[in-house]
Amino acid sequence: MAKAAKSGKRAAPSALAIRHVAFEDLGSLGRVLRARGFKIGYRDAGLHGLGALDALKPDLLVVLGGPIGAYEENIYPFLRDELRLIERRLAAKRPVLGICLGAQLMARALGARVYPGPRKEIGWAPLCLTAEGARGPLKHLAPDKTRVLHWHGDTFDLPQGAVPLASTEICANQAFGLGKHALALQFHAEAVGKNIERWLIGHACEIAAAPGVTPESLRNQTARFAPALEIQGPKCFAGFLDAAGLKPQVSARRKK
Repeated sequence: MAKAAKSGKRAAPSALAIRHVAFEDLGSLGRVLRARGFKIGYRDAGLHGLGALDALKPDLLVVLGGPIGAYEENIYPFLRDELRLIERRLAAKRPVLGICLGAQLMARALGARVYPGPRKEIGWAPLCLTAEGARGPLKHLAPDKTRVLHWHGDTFDLPQGAVPLASTEICANQAFGLGKHALALQFHAEAVGKNIERWLIGHACEIAAAPGVTPESLRNQTARFAPALEIQGPKCFAGFLDAAGLKPQVSARRKK
């Protein structure tokens, strides 16, 4: 530490990602974080204890997706620790990004109800942005720029104090923001096309139970829409990081 202080170098910012299934990882968000010099760590829910984690230590907490319900702590007890972790983080106004299940857990940690939606929403579809959404990082996900990948059966009520950012025909609440430090996305803006086969295998039972959804249709949609999202998704994430005060580090030499 002393050497770092003498050289004037700042410690690399840290990002901690809570992962629920191995193939739902940071995706294109990982590229954004690495380009900004973040040190990235994963904790696998259910395998790595979450109760002992310092909720405030990472510069960024990312809560990723998964096929379980945010309200199923009686079946998956680790959710109790995960919800407490998110609640402490949000109360301290430290940067938090939730994706799919992660967004639903954020909503529940803020006191909102999470429950089954009218039907499963699986596949690529455009977002309808609110006025606030169109002014912020989600402007990069506007329907004229890209579609996003939806993969959920549950949805949530808007937490008190949160700002609605996006909706779809099936779900009124697809995204919300809380101040500049918290962003919850029920959809997958981090999806990378080359990884879709892992999703098709890992979620085979869920696909089979969704009317009108097949691996072939999802594969074809991904080939058509993923290239645009792989450009626009990172722009959205970069916008959130900037707003949350996690801008790219600039070396002293470059400043001069």
